[in-house]
Amino acid sequence: MKATIKKLFWAGVFSLIPTILIWLPFFLRIPVFWSIPLPTNGLATIVSNYDGPLYLVAAKTMYNKSLIETSFQFPLPTEYYTAHFPLFPVLIRLFGIITNYPYAMLIVTLISSIIAIYFFNRLIGKFVGRRDALFLTFLFAVFPARWLIVRSTGSADPLFVGSIIASLYYFRSKKYWLAGIWGMIAQLTKSPGILLFISYSLYLLIPILKEKIVSASKWIRNLNLRHTFPILLIPLGLLIVFTLYYFTQGNFWAYFNSGDNIHLFFPPFQIFNYSAPWVGTFWLEEVIFIYLIGAIGVYRLFAKKEYEIAVFSMVFFVLSLFISHRDLMRYCLPLVPFLYVAFSDILVKKEFKIAIGVIIIPIYLFSLAFISQNVMPIANWAPFL
Repeated sequence: MKATIKKLFWAGVFSLIPTILIWLPFFLRIPVFWSIPLPTNGLATIVSNYDGPLYLVAAKTMYNKSLIETSFQFPLPTEYYTAHFPLFPVLIRLFGIITNYPYAMLIVTLISSIIAIYFFNRLIGKFVGRRDALFLTFLFAVFPARWLIVRSTGSADPLFVGSIIASLYYFRSKKYWLAGIWGMIAQLTKSPGILLFISYSLYLLIPILKEKIVSASKWIRNLNLRHTFPILLIPLGLLIVFTLYYFTQGNFWAYFNSGDNIHLFFPPFQIFNYSAPWVGTFWLEEVIFIYLIGAIGVYRLFAKKEYEIAVFSMVFFVLSLFISHRDLMRYCLPLVPFLYVAFSDILVKKEFKIAIGVIIIPIYLFSLAFISQNVMPIANWAPFL
């Protein structure tokens, strides 16, 4: 118990302090910081960052078509909001009992960030010593910068990433009920949560397929369904989401009619089509580095024989090759904790710690600049409160 409290304490410190430092220039309405122009409308900039207001719409209406149409003026079809899965809006609604919805959204994001960093600390502690685990936990709290940004604005990503880390942490320990429950939480939060179920199924099936078992009874017996069946909670979560959409939107498959929210295209590497709607630029060289680090990381996980983590990372990485969206880094955030595992022996070296001391400044400056510009134009906040 004492160790758990200590881990939660450091998770809270590492989560809250960087976020408060990100908020501070906006809260103080500083017009220019380090030559970067900043908006001076306070925390409204934070809560209006994409996709926070869209989740607020879902929280206020619970996907009710008529409420969306009459209360909000975004030029979007009602089905568009089904791409924003319901657990984050439900939690916003719960905390909205004690405060207004925008602040409730930030509270949920902060709590989710603490959970994500706590479970990361538990996971990384399996691979490095205690002091190195503490350093890597701090590092995970601020790097990559895109992760720091989604932790500091209204976002479902911290809850999604945290539940994925927790699910894989317990799956690795063969605690399948906890793995299934956290996997279900991930699925109720964002659509890629189903990749956990696909990954777990592959991990369980591959050894059986290698044995070329032809007897159905032996095949099922080797699956060990008596213990592993809780992972079925993950697709059950997806069924719950689609059932909710059936009752609120009148369409069980409303998610697949949500417009251009599904950014998967064949063949892979369509992100380099600069004319694509969610790309819009040819300045994309950093995408190659994302692919490179991901590929090496997946290889290193298999080399370390961390097969539970490696299979999920492989599935997620392969899918990322088909994503056509300028903000690829955000879509790859669920892969990041496991890349820390893959490169843990490198990241704890002295030269890397020195390098982090240098890049912590550009991480902060990039975060401020990104948040200042990544805002939805909202003239009237009354419907969101």
